[in-house]
Amino acid sequence: MFSLMLIFFSFTGETLEKDITPTSPEDTEGKPVILRCSYDASRNYPLLYWYRHYDYQAPHFLLYKGARSSTREHIPDKRYTSKTSQTTTELIITHLTLADTALYYCALIDCYYENCYTQ
Repeated sequence: MFSLMLIFFSFTGETLEKDITPTSPEDTEGKPVILRCSYDASRNYPLLYWYRHYDYQAPHFLLYKGARSSTREHIPDKRYTSKTSQTTTELIITHLTLADTALYYCALIDCYYENCYTQ
């Protein structure tokens, strides 16, 4: 049995737990799984980040994708994809493996302009 947990946080330090909307994925090895969370951003160029966190290790960056007016994205591992809307972000793991058993975080940077992002 896989263990996938979703936590949402903001880079401004404000925890937005009330905005979490996790899915109940079918925990089946080899199948795709989708993790979702909703967000509330006041600006037109939000960037949504996804991280994976194993016990006793630092969180590992998976990807970021812009939403609304932002077209920015950085997805280094093509096994992961992301979809964003006006209020939600999804992390799609295309081929679930045992190594995907972890905590997953989605994070938000609420930007004023298109080129706002953190390296």
